[in-house]
Amino acid sequence: MPRKKLPPLILHPFADAAGPVKLAEGSRAGLALSGILPAEEEDAEVLERKLLEGRYCELSMLFYLGKDVLRWMDQCAEALERAQGGGEGTRAESFGALLIEDPPAAVTEKLHAWGVSEHKTIFARALGLHAVFDELPERTRLSREFVRHYHRFADQMFVCRQQLFPFLPASSDEFDFEIYASNEYSQMLEREWGEAPN
Repeated sequence: MPRKKLPPLILHPFADAAGPVKLAEGSRAGLALSGILPAEEEDAEVLERKLLEGRYCELSMLFYLGKDVLRWMDQCAEALERAQGGGEGTRAESFGALLIEDPPAAVTEKLHAWGVSEHKTIFARALGLHAVFDELPERTRLSREFVRHYHRFADQMFVCRQQLFPFLPASSDEFDFEIYASNEYSQMLEREWGEAPN
């Protein structure tokens, strides 16, 4: 039985130019605060500030990734509704479970080619943050403890989000989809339009 084709998951760029620097500095600061790296004459307060800036940068990137994933989950639910009047027990969360727990092999391979090895954790945390935030809060609106340990909070928020309503998880045996970076998808569309007869 052929698998049902779902809309593609299109991921948009979400890091600013300073993002990689903040991430690297935050990571080094965390290692220095843990005593794994030398502190290079920076005091604990400066290291803590750099750690929090790096963690907030991570949190921001995950938040915007979650926007793309939520949009895609809703598109999948709408596509299924149009095609067959919905599926018994199938909700948008079904497709979140598909992406995280059982993506098609081609999607996993592409993520690995992009250097993403922990896609389950990344997508789950991105969705977890959206269980609480509609918009990304400013850094000053969040507690230091939340920013420092946001990943632990996001893990639990994802679990809570997925347990709010009963749903049937979607399976890669039944559904297929592709994943693209937004510029890659735009280039593909331009090629297709260029090849289309006038």
